[in-house]
Amino acid sequence: MTNRVTIADVARAAGVSTSTVSRALNNHAAIPEHTRQQIQRVASEMRYRPDVRARNFRLQQSQTIATLFPYQDASRRPISDPFYLEIMGAITDELDQYGYDSIIARVHIETDDWCNRYVLDKRVDGILLIDRALDDVGIHTLQALDAKFVVWGAKLPEQTYVSVGCDSQAGAREAVRHLGQMGRQRIGFIGGFERMVETDARRQGYAAGLTDCGLPVDEALVVFTDFTPDAAQNAVHTLLERAPDLDGIFACSDFMAVGVMEVLRQMGREVGREIAVVGYDDISLAAYCSPPLTTIHQPIQQGGRLMVQKLFELLDGQAAESVVLPHELMVRKSSV
Repeated sequence: MTNRVTIADVARAAGVSTSTVSRALNNHAAIPEHTRQQIQRVASEMRYRPDVRARNFRLQQSQTIATLFPYQDASRRPISDPFYLEIMGAITDELDQYGYDSIIARVHIETDDWCNRYVLDKRVDGILLIDRALDDVGIHTLQALDAKFVVWGAKLPEQTYVSVGCDSQAGAREAVRHLGQMGRQRIGFIGGFERMVETDARRQGYAAGLTDCGLPVDEALVVFTDFTPDAAQNAVHTLLERAPDLDGIFACSDFMAVGVMEVLRQMGREVGREIAVVGYDDISLAAYCSPPLTTIHQPIQQGGRLMVQKLFELLDGQAAESVVLPHELMVRKSSV
């Protein structure tokens, strides 16, 4: 393996000191223009690359951001979930603009051990959290460590950290109100992990939407499960056992809604006419399902980019503000 060219090698080849090379490569005004050009030419010919690891060590920086996905107990929303993939794509594209890399990992909501790995061990310069628990131990610890982090989701009452995301409660309320306005009377709710903020907010929005339509809130029509199509399919069977007259379903994610529609088809139930289905997220494939899925659109790409921008505001010592993004009901054939 060829040895890495060092700044000392460039200095010897150019006949100057290492400090002169360093200043020249950084376009320091103290180095005459012709000298800078000569040193930069020599460095280019020798294929010199700065030792980023050494520089980061000196500056106590890693040039890396952690994108973390909290999970509850044994349940894990898979990283292959299209919502996760789309927001990760937006985050990594934006990080590339800053010259940063990303670590992607899962963290358990019951512990804060991961805070030590990422913050105290200085493995990353900042953290992006996609979702959070109702009483999130990790977030409390991050704040105590004065870590730089941004959370996906709407701002909560008395929240003192930065977040970016849609109002899930308002979005769910609009989804259920749509079902009620379409004449649906028995509307089921299929949620994700019960203690996660987004699931809880959508559960509250579901109840508010029913109330808006003059419909009772029946806890028998509420099922919490995993954020996967398979789990959603099992939840549909549970709902239909409890309420054979079920005529509407609001699922907490499009990925779950896809599973809901598939099991209904297998059971010979017509999606849209017989049982209406509404999802949440408006992932890229939602409009191409069979039938196309009615869902709550949230600007995933914009949100991922904004999370990165807000994090770098914090890293630059600025006072970043939380952002609540707009949502929109996308009515398609699964609910008409």
